[in-house]
Amino acid sequence: MSQKRNGGLQRKETLAGFLFVSPMLIGVTVLVLIPIIATFVLSFADWNFIVGFKGFNWVGLDNFQKLITDATFLKSFRNNAVFLLTVPIYLIISLVLAIIIDKNVYLKGYFKVAYFMPYISSVVAVAIVWQVLFHPSAGPVNQFLMSIGISDPPKWIADPNYALISVMMISVWISIGFNLIVYIAGLQSIPKDLYEAADIDGASKWVQFRSITLPLLSPTTFFLLITGIIATFKVFDLIAVLTQGGPIQSTSMIVWYLYDTAFTNLKIGYASSMAAVLFLCVLVITGLQWIGQKKWVNY
Repeated sequence: MSQKRNGGLQRKETLAGFLFVSPMLIGVTVLVLIPIIATFVLSFADWNFIVGFKGFNWVGLDNFQKLITDATFLKSFRNNAVFLLTVPIYLIISLVLAIIIDKNVYLKGYFKVAYFMPYISSVVAVAIVWQVLFHPSAGPVNQFLMSIGISDPPKWIADPNYALISVMMISVWISIGFNLIVYIAGLQSIPKDLYEAADIDGASKWVQFRSITLPLLSPTTFFLLITGIIATFKVFDLIAVLTQGGPIQSTSMIVWYLYDTAFTNLKIGYASSMAAVLFLCVLVITGLQWIGQKKWVNY
């Protein structure tokens, strides 16, 4: 009898557990899993959602074959590859600032908030501010450059040669705050005894940084590296507000081109094939990072 009671109680507890987590499971299934599966299915089809399922046509690998010869997609892919350079740049800047603020600055809370504000601010507002700053003739940036003797400063987001660099600069400025806070948390978790022992042994600050700080911050760096690279492949809002892929597709990214293809040109199947390629790219890069982290991440 006791075993039956225990079995019945366990089943009730299991049922109660499923009931508690069911809202989350339903949400993940409906909003994440089903769309992912639908994207992979649609990537092998030619479909316009306006005409309904009557216009659903299987095309096999045709969409992926078109991507190989699509100049706009290849340009967007190259721009995304260049945009990856923002990740190591803002990681280095964030780490340097975190070390300075953590050890040598008063009013640490103020600086944390000041650097974190761009990250939590509306991207639309941030983009508009930088649009004003980068104005080719009346913008403060070019006004300053002309005041110091540069007669023909760059046109920034209006110039195909500088537009992508301009967007990258804005992205770095936005991303520093989050990475700075995470790095400060990582620095504060390092035992102070290690630095005291290094001081007693006569180790210089550079040796302490190289032998203590960097190795013990490697898990934090690994986390920020993965999330940062994934974020670069998802960049959309800055492009949508600032350039819309221009000028001359110099700032077109995969997600922007995907959006334009799906919701402007109504080519859902073709856009889904881009999403599938994007998913595979992120999966491969993340997998390579997981493999490589065994050599440089210290837990």
